[in-house]
Amino acid sequence: MNVSDFDFDLPDELIAQHAIARGASRLLVLDRATGTRRHTTIAELPTILARGDLLVVNNTRVIAARLLGHRVPSGGAVECLLLGSTESPTTGASGIAGAESPHGSSGVDRPSPPGMRIADALVHPGQKLKPGALVRFAGEAGVLLGEVVARHFYGRRTIRLWVDGGGDVDAMIEALGHMPLPPYIKRSDTFADRERYQTIFARVRGSVAAPTAGLHFTPALLSQLDERGVERVEITLHVGYGTFKPVRVTRVEDHVVDPEHYEIPLQAEAAIARAKRERRRVIAVGTTTTRALEDAATRGDGTVHAGTGTAALFIHPGHSFRAIDGLLTNFHLPGSSLLMLVSAFAGTDAVLAAYREAVAERYRFYSYGDAMLVI
Repeated sequence: MNVSDFDFDLPDELIAQHAIARGASRLLVLDRATGTRRHTTIAELPTILARGDLLVVNNTRVIAARLLGHRVPSGGAVECLLLGSTESPTTGASGIAGAESPHGSSGVDRPSPPGMRIADALVHPGQKLKPGALVRFAGEAGVLLGEVVARHFYGRRTIRLWVDGGGDVDAMIEALGHMPLPPYIKRSDTFADRERYQTIFARVRGSVAAPTAGLHFTPALLSQLDERGVERVEITLHVGYGTFKPVRVTRVEDHVVDPEHYEIPLQAEAAIARAKRERRRVIAVGTTTTRALEDAATRGDGTVHAGTGTAALFIHPGHSFRAIDGLLTNFHLPGSSLLMLVSAFAGTDAVLAAYREAVAERYRFYSYGDAMLVI
């Protein structure tokens, strides 16, 4: 199977650059059994779903993971995108001092500053940020310092971070950082994005991109779903590089998805088990929720068990779904692993036909765009 099989033409003007009001998006409904499509709005979701359907949402919260600063001592501009939550070096994060990188560049051996944390990141300019390079991120809240300790492929680095003078690294990242809007949004982030690029479910800090299907929900919409008798539970999957990593291979099967941490609480396990037992639909809100549930079901021989895990499952056509019966999702990039996941669930031909129709109907695409429901 070729990556080119998942290509489609998308005019640039259909890539949403700004969010509209929550609950105001359009919705394309795709019947995966027949391939038929209809057009409505997300506000009509309570009339589309059935009493007893179970919605599973992702409650991860996006980190202000984009740091803008300068190299030390040259003063050259630096951009650093953290690829997940920071870790204590005692947790065994790769690339700390003395580690060997895929390029053969070893980390440096300096004393660890108090409160130091380890993170994986994408950096720019990569050619000037080799092991040993120092960077400085400053603002009214204080100064965050970083040191590159290992070099990896495609601009990825392992860095250690500490607050100048001591302090909480994660708190300083939130104070100094920018929301990590995707690169196809051709503008700087604003203060409004700090709230709008979070779902109303966002509680557990750890993602570097929003689980965008959840951006459409409002408290009023949730109340209407409750009145309809649609059940809802939360899980957590921290969106990392695995979700938005470009597909750089020709054959789909050669792509590797980076692992992402997830947690499924006992309440979710019980709700999913009841729905399956009673033959009610389990509908995932987003591809991230889908990855977590399908990974857990694969590990559990068809049953989603409570606990933590690391989703390394690459879902593409040929995957046998064991957890979900429906999917609410945004429209995804051509040739992306997310489009392949949706195609695996609904059929490649049906999904691409729906995408072509969405283009013709002038739907808004990607993170701040409209939605598609596959049932």
